Amino acid sequence: MTTPSQTPPMNKPKDPLTPAQAMNRAAALCARSEQAPADIRDKLAKWGINSDDAIRIVQQLAQQGFLDEERFARAFVKDRFTFNGWGRVKIGHQLRLKGIPAAAIDMAMAVIDDNQYRSKLIQLLQAKWRTVKKRETRAAWAAMMRFAVSRGFETPIASDCVKQVTSIDAEDD
Repeated sequence: MTTPSQTPPMNKPKDPLTPAQAMNRAAALCARSEQAPADIRDKLAKWGINSDDAIRIVQQLAQQGFLDEERFARAFVKDRFTFNGWGRVKIGHQLRLKGIPAAAIDMAMAVIDDNQYRSKLIQLLQAKWRTVKKRETRAAWAAMMRFAVSRGFETPIASDCVKQVTSIDAEDD
């Protein structure tokens, strides 16, 4: 039988990384996928790196091409629009939360083609319409609008697309 003093600790704290180790780990992380500088700073803090060393590491990563806010913003916009079906409002909000400058956000948003943007919303709304079309007309329209706006699509575009989707369905009946 073991005594309490003999049992190994369950959650032994890890030793903090040295700045060189943190630099290598951060570079490897950035090489695998685009990262926001703020996310890297957060990781460095978790790894036990002080703020002065973290600033130097982030600057060095940027100089070496591992970190680029504009490249990150473009990749983020493309991924969130294509795979998550998010609109410009939600994407922009998330980029601002990650500390990306407005100029980089605006440049990245230009990647989204207006026709693709509306097509994506119509595709999402058509799938949603199947779940709400049996409701009373106003309730169904409100549910569709809430859905579109919660996905980050602008209200005027959402309204136009909801009208288009619901009128297409009415013609099919």
